[in-house]
Amino acid sequence: MSESPEPRATTEPPEFVAAVERARAACSATAQRLAASRVPREFLAEYVPPRRGFLRMKPGVMRPIGEIWRIGSLLLADSGSLYGLGQATRAAERGRPGYQSVSREERREIAAAALRGGYAVGEAVNFDATPIPLDADAPAPRSALSGDGLLGYASGEIRVRWKAGAPLSGAPALSSFLTERADLLINPPFSGG
Repeated sequence: MSESPEPRATTEPPEFVAAVERARAACSATAQRLAASRVPREFLAEYVPPRRGFLRMKPGVMRPIGEIWRIGSLLLADSGSLYGLGQATRAAERGRPGYQSVSREERREIAAAALRGGYAVGEAVNFDATPIPLDADAPAPRSALSGDGLLGYASGEIRVRWKAGAPLSGAPALSSFLTERADLLINPPFSGG
């Protein structure tokens, strides 16, 4: 009979652990609130680039990961998991090459990869998103939040930078950021109603 593993003791200060727990609770509460309000979701996928198959090249495709809400520069999953915004596209037909520019042709190929991944024309697909660990027991959690990413720890709170690398002074706490952005998604200011 196997025994359940003992919880790992964290070496982080109690105030940091409490801040991470508040951040995780805010993520879960916001996801529940957005789901209850039936706010439309976008899709999260992994881009698989073109690769050589047997006798021919296989085109790039978007491999589905799940559904998320875009909240500013963050992506929030139903589970309360957070991701840093990577790139986004809308699924579309590839069409004939226009040779306007290399970057335009690359964007058209990415949109076609979303269509090949099973997304309907026009659906928003986010890819190259970076998972943001919010777990005080994870290996080196403080270092994940002390770099120059979108989230950081300062003044006893997990805070959201307006862009990666920006200073944390004046940055809002994650909980207030999520509340404010969720309010905008639930009650858009110019919804015509």
